[in-house]
Amino acid sequence: MNDRITAAGWRIVLLASLGGTLEFYDFVIFGIFARDIADAIFPSSSPLASLMASFAAFAAGYLARPIGGIVLSHYGDRYGRRRVFLWSVFVMSGATLGMGLVPSYVRWGVAASVTMVALRVVQGFCLGGELPGALTYVVETAPRIAPFVCGVVFACVTMGVAAATGVSLTLRTLLPPGDVPVLAWRLAFVIGGLGGVLSFVLRRSLEESPEFSRMRSLASRLPFRELLGTHARPVLVGCAVLAGTACFNGLFFSHMPAYLAGVLKYDPRQAIYSQAVGVIANAMGILATGWLADRVPPRYLLRLGVGLLVALAYPFYAAVATRSLSLTMLLTFAGLAAGLTNGSFACLLTDLFPTRIRFTGVALVFNISFTIFSGTAPLVATTLIRESGSVTAPALLMMTCGVLALVGSLWVERWGGHVLGRHGTIE
Repeated sequence: MNDRITAAGWRIVLLASLGGTLEFYDFVIFGIFARDIADAIFPSSSPLASLMASFAAFAAGYLARPIGGIVLSHYGDRYGRRRVFLWSVFVMSGATLGMGLVPSYVRWGVAASVTMVALRVVQGFCLGGELPGALTYVVETAPRIAPFVCGVVFACVTMGVAAATGVSLTLRTLLPPGDVPVLAWRLAFVIGGLGGVLSFVLRRSLEESPEFSRMRSLASRLPFRELLGTHARPVLVGCAVLAGTACFNGLFFSHMPAYLAGVLKYDPRQAIYSQAVGVIANAMGILATGWLADRVPPRYLLRLGVGLLVALAYPFYAAVATRSLSLTMLLTFAGLAAGLTNGSFACLLTDLFPTRIRFTGVALVFNISFTIFSGTAPLVATTLIRESGSVTAPALLMMTCGVLALVGSLWVERWGGHVLGRHGTIE
């Protein structure tokens, strides 16, 4: 395997990233329009209670992710990565499209709320295998530059956030103001669903992972059982390492739009614009970290990143709340700081597991961590604000998860070595 990725290799990496890009697109669309979705599907006499119900539906999708990850990664480790890639993005696209077409509570009553939650669960089930599959696939395609290709994947995924904010700004500009709360979120989900269909069509040209093709005859028959029997400790280490990344993504990508507009009363368009700049900065930081991680041990970059998030969480929220600094500048700095951990966690995660159970291991860790620390972050942050009466309360959540990631990073060298420790040679 060459140290440089070919044009065909770039095509594989980008196609593998498409499903994850759609995942983050939906992730942010839900957050940007959480208030409008709450009013249409989860109405309540209390605006904050309505918003919490909307975020609870968002979290419900994450509860399905570990189950989806176990099921889809089982087939991915036993029969191949390509099949899972195709069918997960196809079903996920249908669920996303359906979320944009759910009738309002006024028309369907409780059935509207139940349908939205059900579609979110289906979406979450499919997403359980998406990004883990992409990371597994690209590492096995270009193992010698695993840190960089993992960074590319996550940078592309993060740009799904920029796409979401771009779609939101466009819809808010083109639609009459009175139609925005009613139509904008629906159109955004429909656009996401159609984008998923395009991903399915383009992915049909992908071939199987070279490493999986070489060891197909040695594939594990029961990868989940083997994972828990032989790699339980790496699973725990991986879950801890991802805590900082997952919490930041939940707060920055999903909670932040509703927090800025609904709690701090920022102008919604200004909030979305500032977040879009921060997201692009985050993507650039991820790419730079991926490049550095081919030269500096990724665990050091991750520790630096989560260390910054822990140290700066409270000053960041205080500055946002008091408007003492430019919102765009604050979100840009936050995006750059998080680029260090968002750009290094993925290769560390794939490094914890051998090829025969890699998809299962990555999926289990990724989905458990993102369910606990990311899917519930908007709900937990909103609850902390309500119970404490302090608008800076989400900082405590970020600091706690950052410390957990720092502790977990102390063990990655001991339990890893399946990619990075073999100089790119995958077991």
